Amino acid sequence: MVNTNRTIRPVSDLRNNFADVSRTVHETGEPVFLTKNGFGDMVVLSMEAYESLRFDSRVYDMLLEGEREAETTGERFSPKEALAAMRTAIDGAARV
Repeated sequence: MVNTNRTIRPVSDLRNNFADVSRTVHETGEPVFLTKNGFGDMVVLSMEAYESLRFDSRVYDMLLEGEREAETTGERFSPKEALAAMRTAIDGAARV
C-alpha cells in the first residue's frame, strides 16, 4: 500500500527548521518534499530510507534482467536453484 499523506514543506525549512525536518524523516521513514516558489524542488530522506530504496531498486533491476534473459534463452532453473541464486545475490548486495 502506498502512503498518500505526503509531507510537503517550503525549502526554507531546511534552514529555519532543520531539526524538525530531520526528525520527521527519521521518525516516519518517509520523505519530506520541499517546494521552492510553490513548485516541487527536492526530496529529503533519511539515510536508512535512501539505502532501502536503492536496495529495492537493485533487486527490481535484477528481476527484470532475469525476465529478459528468460525470454532469450532456453535455460531454466529449478525452484531450489533459483532460491539459492537469489540468496547469494541478496547476501552480496547487502554487503555493498
